[in-house]
Amino acid sequence: MEAKWRWVLVTAIAPVAWGSNYYVTRQFLPPESPLWGSALRALPAGVLLLLLARRLPRGSWWWRSLVLGALNIGAFFVLVYVASQLLPSSVASTIMATSALALMLLAWPLLSERPAALGVLGAVTGVAGVGALLLGPGAPVRGWGVAASIAAMAMSSIGFVLTKRWAPTESTVAVTSWQLIGGGALILPVALVVEGPPPPLGGPALLGFGYVTVVATALAYVAWFAGLRQLPAGAVGALGLLNPVTGMLLGALAAGEAFGARQAVGSGLVLLGVLVSQQRSGAGVLRTAPPWRRKMEPCALP
Repeated sequence: MEAKWRWVLVTAIAPVAWGSNYYVTRQFLPPESPLWGSALRALPAGVLLLLLARRLPRGSWWWRSLVLGALNIGAFFVLVYVASQLLPSSVASTIMATSALALMLLAWPLLSERPAALGVLGAVTGVAGVGALLLGPGAPVRGWGVAASIAAMAMSSIGFVLTKRWAPTESTVAVTSWQLIGGGALILPVALVVEGPPPPLGGPALLGFGYVTVVATALAYVAWFAGLRQLPAGAVGALGLLNPVTGMLLGALAAGEAFGARQAVGSGLVLLGVLVSQQRSGAGVLRTAPPWRRKMEPCALP
């Protein structure tokens, strides 16, 4: 039990760092260069982790790194960057929190991890908190920003589940570095064609990119993928609900975004959902073949 909660705390580093990333992106990074912003976030973080791992992909991991890099890093970073510029920090981060349910649902057919009752209850409670955070007056919500956030959530949920399925024995640091470099490499030529040369960066932007690269990317992704290896995907996805709470608190404290009774109730529901969702994982992963697999293998023996 103690080991499980240790991994919960390690994994929680990721959503807290990602929640802070919305504020940093909105306040310090150039809004007119989302492609370069994504490339400058992914590639340095990937190279840093590769120097630590000192291991290149082998065999199928060359194409897997590109697939995961596109889902988790390339398209994902661009969409998150766009959403950060079009939406308030609290709104952008709360939309991403719906990945708690998406991961739970995807883990059943792809990982044979059947959703547990407390896990579903916790995720639904957290999503209710997300709704409380989103509904009501506030800064204008742009449709394109919402669409970008939803697309980013869907892509990353698929990518996270595939990472857990494909990399049960590979080094977490190495797999993370391959994805970051693969995703950054996919973005780089598009950035050159669409946006031209890299944008000039002043002191605040350099500091912002430094934080985003080291903390909100390298450290956060290693913590997240390490948690996916040790915990059920649904429990890890529920920890992502800490993302909107962080984004909302930073938005309120540092950017003057609204925070009142509705936000307080929503935050409480989110935190309650996180705690409830972690209870079932203490007994281990409940693995059962999904319905379509049970029909195809009715006589399978242990």
